[in-house]
Amino acid sequence: MRSFNRTDRLNKLIKEELSLIIQRLKDPRIGFLTILDVEVTKDISLARIYVTVYGDSSTRTKTMEALENATGFIRGELANQIRIRAIPELRFIYDESEEVRERIETILKSVKS
Repeated sequence: MRSFNRTDRLNKLIKEELSLIIQRLKDPRIGFLTILDVEVTKDISLARIYVTVYGDSSTRTKTMEALENATGFIRGELANQIRIRAIPELRFIYDESEEVRERIETILKSVKS
């Protein structure tokens, strides 16, 4: 059985709070996105947030730019919600794994036919 350490609990908490904060953002550039994972470094100085954006490449680009522009605001809101000594720097990273999975699935279906 795996024991959970502080960073595991913090990863989960940040993921939950970020999803609520991003829902409240009023930026029209932000499309439909999903937070896939959050990885906080051991020293809690950096949080990598892996997201996927549904839509075309233009929507993806606009959404990622909007998230980068709102990082300071998001970090401040996170500080209001989570009581830890220092809020980590946030880095939003686009995760292409969903697209890769869909491409593989399409190829397998075409081979099977």
